[in-house]
This record gives sequence, C-alpha cells and structure tokens, in this order.
Amino acid sequence: MATIEILGIEKRYGDTSVLKNVSLSVEDGEFLTLVGPSGCGKSTLLRIIAGLEAPDAGALRIADRDVAKDRPKQRNVAMVFQSYALYPHLTVLDNIVMPLRMRRLTAAQRFPLLGRWMPGTRRIEREIRAEAEQVASILGVEPLLARKPGQLSGGQRQRVALGRAMVRQPAVFLMDEPLSNLDAKLRVQMRSEIMALHRQIGATFVYVTHDQAEAMTMSDRVAVMMEGELLQVAAPEQLYSDPDDLRVAEMIGSPQINAVPVHALNRQLCLAWQLSQDTAVAAFRPENAIITRPADAMLNGTVAVSEHLGADVFVHVRLDGDAGTIVIRTDRTSPRHTAGTAVGVSVEGRHVLRFDAKKKRCRPSQDHGALVA
Repeated sequence: MATIEILGIEKRYGDTSVLKNVSLSVEDGEFLTLVGPSGCGKSTLLRIIAGLEAPDAGALRIADRDVAKDRPKQRNVAMVFQSYALYPHLTVLDNIVMPLRMRRLTAAQRFPLLGRWMPGTRRIEREIRAEAEQVASILGVEPLLARKPGQLSGGQRQRVALGRAMVRQPAVFLMDEPLSNLDAKLRVQMRSEIMALHRQIGATFVYVTHDQAEAMTMSDRVAVMMEGELLQVAAPEQLYSDPDDLRVAEMIGSPQINAVPVHALNRQLCLAWQLSQDTAVAAFRPENAIITRPADAMLNGTVAVSEHLGADVFVHVRLDGDAGTIVIRTDRTSPRHTAGTAVGVSVEGRHVLRFDAKKKRCRPSQDHGALVA
C-alpha cells in the first residue's frame, strides 16, 4: 500500500519558515496535487517526501513505514523534474535504462567495454532493454530511442523523463511542475497523457503546480498551500463551491471570485444575503451574478470593460461607493454592455459565501443573526 502520511512537517531556512506544521495523508493510488503561488512551500514538501530535503520537525511515512532515515533510493519513489534532467550525451534508450543499470548491474559490469564480457551482463542488459522498450511503447517514444535529448521537442523530452521514472516501477510518482516549460497546447495534451498514465499504472501520484487549471482537471484531490501553510485539501469541485478560506476561494476559479467588503453594503442587502455579525467579506462567483436594470438591482455600478472571449463574455463592473470592481460572466447571446453604462447586479443569497476578518469561512451554523449596518 503506497500511502503517504505527512505529520506536522516543518522546515526553516535561517529565519524563514517555509513549511509550518503541515499534515497531509495521500491514499494508495490517489492523484493528489499541491497547488499554490511561488514560494508557498509546495516544492520543498515534495523534496522532503523524495528524501532530497530533511525536515526540521515532524514525521513522514510511506507505505506504513517511517522513512525519516531512508535515503532517496530506499523510498521506492520516482521524481520527475521541471527541467527534465536528462543526460544530453546519452540516447533516449540510455536515459530510460539508467536507473535499472544502476540498480541491477555491479560497478564492474557497468565498466565500459570490459563490463559487457562479465558473466550475466548480457542477459541483464537484454532484460533491461525489453523493459525500457515496453515503457517507451506506452509513452509513444519507441521510435526515438536512438536520438539524443537535443534532437527532441519539449513534449518528447517530458515523455522520456516520465519513462525514466516509470521503468523503476515505483510505488509513488513525485512530479515538480513537469509541464511548466511547455507551450499551452502541449500542456493540455500532456495533462491528458499523465492522467491516462495514472489510470494505467495505478501508482500514487503527488503533483506540484502553480497552475490551477492543471490542479483542477487532473486531481482526485487538491491541497492548496500558501505561505507555508496547508489551507484546505478537498476534491476540485468542493474547493470551487465550498472553500474554507477566502484565499482558497480567490485562488481557485477563473475569473477570480468576487469579494465585496461588508462595510460597503447597505443594511437591506446584508439582510437579503443573511450576512452574520462575523462576516467581513461577501463573495460570489462571476457566473452566479446577473446584470439587471439599476432600479431592480441589489448592487449598482458602471461597466468598466467587457471582455469577449468566444462563448463567454466577462463584464467588469465598478461598484458605486468605491466598493471595488466585480466580474460577471455572461454569454455571447446576452445584450452588449459598453463601458460607462450604468448597470445593476443581482445575486441570490444562496450563492453568497461569507468570510470573517481572518478570511475564514462563516458557515450557517456560525451565524449569530443578521448584520446591522
């Protein structure tokens, strides 16, 4: 069982706290993504799982075994890096088989020229090549085995890096922003390929990215990190519809969720949205708001700009009273709204999420009556 248990992990670099008491469980065969802005600690946590970094506090268990003192090669994990980390002077085949040669051949058997004549070397090399060709076939790089990395495209190099990890048959795959060097079209294609690979081999995947689209489309669960803290771990759809923290709500979803300070709302609107006394921010998704006539609206403002993006149109509305700018998602069949037009915005109370001054979610059970302006 390739489960991962992260218990109270902390990491500091000098006076900077990079990971703050992070605890997380990853189930056997699960695809879990760590997502967050640069510097939030997600890559550091991945390197700790791999054994490339040592935590300052906390415990780590892989497959129900304490691996705190294990070296990376003893943990049965494979890591795929952002930079591919391929040997430029070796062929694709030699890059893929490198982990198996290091594991199965002695130092003498790996010695150039003379090693191939040692007893058992040729048999082991044949077995290694057969396994590498099988992996190359799965990834579609079999015709490229004789090429060098410099002769490959970015997507092909990424497949080779995946192949080098796969050939070891690890219990856990760790991927550190493996698609960030690819163009947008190729990233979408490689996302699908990595998801198919996960379904096919059934190993546990821990994937790091700052791209919320990757996190939301690829994962069984997503762990949102910020400033060294783990804010929420949940299925993608739950993070979007039921966030525990305003920072999670703002990170997940594009366009970003609309957040309106409660002090900018009138008493009638607070009552209509059933805002509690603890509520500091009322938030709602762009698709849950509609544009109406100012006289019929719950909020009023002026159109700042309309963005026409094919099937979707994003209307940016600058609210009256310096309450900020919100975005409403409409479609191309909706009436056009030109800049400078006065409009109203209406949102049903059931679509409004409430957050307190510490950005934590105010649940209905926490409400203490309607807010009085």
